[in-house]
Amino acid sequence: MENNLHLGAVVNAARPRPFLRLAGFGIGIALCCAVLAARAIIAKPTAGPEAKRKAVVVELFTSEGCSSCPPADSLLLQLRQQTQQDGTEVIPLGFHVDYWNDLGWKDRFSSAAYSRRQEQYARRFALDGPYTPQMVVDGSSEFTGSDSSRARAAISQEATQAPTANVQLSLASPDKLLVRVISPGAGDVTLAITEDNLTTNVGAGENNGRVLRHAAVVREFRTLGKLAQGSFQAEIPLAPAKEWKPRDLRYVVFVQEVANGRIEGAASLSVGR
Repeated sequence: MENNLHLGAVVNAARPRPFLRLAGFGIGIALCCAVLAARAIIAKPTAGPEAKRKAVVVELFTSEGCSSCPPADSLLLQLRQQTQQDGTEVIPLGFHVDYWNDLGWKDRFSSAAYSRRQEQYARRFALDGPYTPQMVVDGSSEFTGSDSSRARAAISQEATQAPTANVQLSLASPDKLLVRVISPGAGDVTLAITEDNLTTNVGAGENNGRVLRHAAVVREFRTLGKLAQGSFQAEIPLAPAKEWKPRDLRYVVFVQEVANGRIEGAASLSVGR
């Protein structure tokens, strides 16, 4: 505004001819618009770089012997198939527990190791004990595994947290997985191998007569090691069982804090794509 007022004062004092007076007025308007535009550009907040979104690990503790579990299995399948609108990668892990096996139907995907993992979560979350279906998101929250609203809200919340562990996966050879992790913290580096497109015709128990479809069934689960001086690197030998379908396998590696169970970073690599 000061520049415009000063220009106006010069024009009036000189008393130019009418056409010069009109030209001066046009110049003043142009300068005024330029000043206002410059102020608008300066005042407009600039968008900073978008923070890297975190891959979110979703664990489902389930069993083919549990009649409440099929809706949760379907939800895990949806999370596997659907791409999040914000670009978040959802990494589902279907852990089939074994404590239902004596109640009418033995789940062929079950493992006592998966039941022990769920018991650890029960202690961390101060629960009375493990239950199915149970969903755990990034090791930081738990709820009934068929609750779609809670699942999506928890995933959205975790996705806003920047990962503290950078996990990179690649195949060093067809039978070796190269794992690289960089993190300022500490934690266990864990591998899960999952398989999609699995179907079971249940012949007994609570789901007798039903055809159950599963996604992201955990076929192998083991700790690879611990972070040392902020990093971890290893070539992991791979030996899939003959009955596993290679095109439906996925390798998942994540870093989990030992003390509180929080997952600080994860990555997945599809074998068949």
